[in-house]
Formats: sequence, C-alpha cells, structure tokens
Amino acid sequence: MDDQLDEIYERALAHQAAGNVEAAIADFKHCLELDPLDHGGAAVRLAALGGAPSPDAAPVAYVATLFDQHADEFDDVLVGQLEYKVPTIARERLDKLGLARGFDRFLDLGCGTGLAGEAMEDLCDELVAVDVSEEMVGIAAERGCYDDLYVAEAVNFLASSDEAPFDCIFATDVLPYLGALEAFASGLSRCAKPGALIGFSTETQPDSWMGGADWKVGPHHRYAHNMDYVKAVLEGVAIDVRDVCEITVRLEEGEPVSGHLYLATKRMD
Repeated sequence: MDDQLDEIYERALAHQAAGNVEAAIADFKHCLELDPLDHGGAAVRLAALGGAPSPDAAPVAYVATLFDQHADEFDDVLVGQLEYKVPTIARERLDKLGLARGFDRFLDLGCGTGLAGEAMEDLCDELVAVDVSEEMVGIAAERGCYDDLYVAEAVNFLASSDEAPFDCIFATDVLPYLGALEAFASGLSRCAKPGALIGFSTETQPDSWMGGADWKVGPHHRYAHNMDYVKAVLEGVAIDVRDVCEITVRLEEGEPVSGHLYLATKRMD
C-alpha cells in the first residue's frame, strides 16, 4: 500500500479497535476507493462492521497479500499459537470411517505450507498443490511431498485446469475465504473423477449472527456457511455428502472457532 492508503488503513483499524464503527466504515470505504483490488481486505472488514454487504469472496489480492506476508511464520502462528489442526483431524476422520484408501491423484487446494499434503502423503501416489500465495507455495515445495505445485486462486484453478481428474480433493482452509460456493462446487465436480473423495472445512457462526443467510462474513473477517446451503450446492453438482462432523477450526483471541469437516463423494456416472 502507498503512504496515503497505509495511513488511512491504519486509522481505520484504530477506529475499529476503539469501537468507533462509523469512522472505521468511512475510512475502509476510502481505502477501497484508493485500492480497488483491495490488498488490505477493506471489503470484508466493512462487511463484518455492517457497513456493506458481504462480498461473494474475499478479494484475491487481499488473500494473496495476507498469506505472502505471514508465510515465514505461518506454521508457528497457525499451528503453535492458534492450534489449527484441520489436516490432522481430516486424516483421523478418514481412518476412523475406513476411507483412508490408496488414491492415485490427490489435489490439495489452498495448500498453504503443505500441512494437508504431509498428513495425506502416505495415501497418495501423486500429490498436486494449489495456493494463491507464491510464498506459501515456495514453503510447501520445501516439504518435498508434492509432485506439482501451482500459484493460483482455487476457484479459478478448478474452472480452468487441464490436469487429469483427481480421485481425492481436499480444501482444508479455503471456504473461510469464499462466500458463494456455486462456482467452487462446480469446479470440484469438474475436476473430480466419478467416485472421488472430497473433503473440506467450513467455519460457523450462531444463527443469531447469520440471520438466515446462506453465508456471511464473520466478526474475524472469515466467511461462515450454513450447512443446509453447503449440502444443497453440492447436491446440485452431483456431489453427495457422506459425513459431517463438528470441529474446532482454530483459536481466535484465545476462543475456539467452531466449524464443520465435510466428507463427500462425486456421484458415479
């Protein structure tokens, strides 16, 4: 961000921290005028403050910038401090349900530093990773468990990839940055073999916060999803949910963030 944008953004954050909601909203709107690509995530902050509708997804520039900035400390912060364990929980769930079979081709969407690839590596002959953050992809490559890695936004990759179909696709921390899931689900169906196993995590918020919405930006600027909506979207693209379990996704300010882990299969032709 340039100096003027940086000054306004920091002022908006200060207003937000002090509870000056209207002033924060005004400054975040000014940030969007100065930076339409929204590297600072003003749009999701506005939505969380009630200053604008929730956008269909977090801005790509924001997500890429966020994770590029935190790549070097990602594992220490997310795993060590925020107790993020979704890839481990997913692997344990597969083992418990007898779904941990051998897979020919595994796609790790939003791979981050490669935690899901590491958890699933022994089940897969070929692992392909995708993340919007170039810095994250570089760190994931150092783990040595992936055969191919791409710097790409997940929904765009699913829509345009010329990779051969996958018989296992996981997205363990992607949906908290997506609102509307129709394009994501369509891409999953496009890239999955018939019978493929598909797994992903979501975050949830109380009904009082959701207000009947299918999806909405939560107070910490990540998207929450209604379970009925998720199931309906998948059903519409021939993906059948096989198991949903409640999980703690991570800690936020010392408090657990609730969510769900979904396991599903692409319907056979």
